[in-house]
Amino acid sequence: MTTQAKPEIVLYDLACTKNVCFSPTVWRIRFMLNYKHIPYRTVFLEFPDIEPTLKGFGLVPGESVSGGPKNKYTVPAIQHVSTSTYVMDSASIAPFLESTYPDPPVPLTSELGREIEAKARAVVGKAFYFSVMPREMDILSPRAQEYFRRTREASLGHPLEDLLNPEKEAQGWSAMGEDIRAVGELMLTHKAAGPFVLGAQPSYTDFFIAGSLQSARMVDEGVFQRIAKYPGYKDIYEACLPYMEKKD
Repeated sequence: MTTQAKPEIVLYDLACTKNVCFSPTVWRIRFMLNYKHIPYRTVFLEFPDIEPTLKGFGLVPGESVSGGPKNKYTVPAIQHVSTSTYVMDSASIAPFLESTYPDPPVPLTSELGREIEAKARAVVGKAFYFSVMPREMDILSPRAQEYFRRTREASLGHPLEDLLNPEKEAQGWSAMGEDIRAVGELMLTHKAAGPFVLGAQPSYTDFFIAGSLQSARMVDEGVFQRIAKYPGYKDIYEACLPYMEKKD
């Protein structure tokens, strides 16, 4: 009988009815933890519980640089158990983990990686916004659904269901198809050297890509298959599968 290592990190994640990670930003950190073999445990938080929980730790939201909401409490957040250090937002957590657990290394940035991430946010992020975001309702608890609908529809100015018009959704994907393909082809720049963006070893950009795809897959398999048909995306996703085993 094997004894599990005592958790060194507590990871605060977003709850869903599948009891697995479905947040793309949390997946970036989960990939790092899994790749580096850092013992951790997960605490899942419902949408309405994120702010009071993290505020209770003394965390203060700042200007998010990871694509999350600005000046809001958000997951991922972590507690480094031995030092009782709390960190929020994947863009802050990643360098903390890299400096605290440098082996094996995860390159956090590169010229190619920055280009891929920026273009993916502009193109794939837009597609996922109208295809993934409204379908998140399907995997949330009733309490989280109420919060999610109220906050998202206040921002949208219309019901979430308006985003799921099949004809408009198909037109949106078709209009962005060439741009999505171009981003995917960038991912294959160093294919001859290995399966990851920079070649033989994964970087944070790989976790950015695979996390977004895994998020889509947890919400709706059809959306995942839609993006996976383009070159590059499935290649990176499958290369990251060994670091996806711990989902909860």
